[in-house]
Amino acid sequence: MKLGIILQSNKPEHAWNTFRLGITALQANHQVEIFLMNEGSELDTIPDSENFDISTKVATFKGLDGKIYACGTCLKLRGKKESKICPISTMSDLLKMVESSDKVLVFG
Repeated sequence: MKLGIILQSNKPEHAWNTFRLGITALQANHQVEIFLMNEGSELDTIPDSENFDISTKVATFKGLDGKIYACGTCLKLRGKKESKICPISTMSDLLKMVESSDKVLVFG
């Protein structure tokens, strides 16, 4: 199965659970793409905490060949020119992810 996940929150617990699900799906031999939009495009600025090791989860996800994309417009609205975690993408890229996914989930 191909799973598309849209993360639109910068809340640590939302991001942490998004990547936990992504990792679990990849380990079960599914394909997973995560698209960061709205506040989710701030993923690279969410600090780790005692309860939420987000940077570790992101690294594990990427190490399992999970794909991450960030909305370029959302980044621009936040004064950012790039994401430290993933390539900049467009609504056309999000549409392709939605069209090619068997299931799409939204966190946040």
